[in-house]
Amino acid sequence: MVEFTDAERSAIVSVWGQLHADEVGAHAIARLLIVYPWTQRYFSAFGNISSPAAIMGNPKVAAHGKVVMGALEKGVKNLNNLKGTYAALSTMHSEKLHVDPDNFRLLAHCISTTIAMKLGHSAFTPEVQEAIEKFLSAVASALGKQYH
Repeated sequence: MVEFTDAERSAIVSVWGQLHADEVGAHAIARLLIVYPWTQRYFSAFGNISSPAAIMGNPKVAAHGKVVMGALEKGVKNLNNLKGTYAALSTMHSEKLHVDPDNFRLLAHCISTTIAMKLGHSAFTPEVQEAIEKFLSAVASALGKQYH
């Protein structure tokens, strides 16, 4: 189980309070699909995702980004029980969607990158990055739990 210090908890909650979930989620999912094009195989129901422009303008990509950020917000509110918080999602991604669990780590990286871009270097300090990376890594691990 991951343990967060008070400073890490404060940083995670503070960052989450500064984000516009719709914007960050849409951009992070789009970044995932563009930077790691093999992940597109899980999103065939999204329609045209054949180019960066199509991905960036796809409303289903944006909607899924909002869903992802909503799920992450649950984790922010349940930092003491991430595995329990994501147990059902882990099962769904493993047994129904058959998502390669490494993709959770790739998405976490895209989310962190997007947050850094939105906050800028003065707000996204190394300490803040450490807390966000630790949180996203713990979420990725919790989502991959069903695979073990």
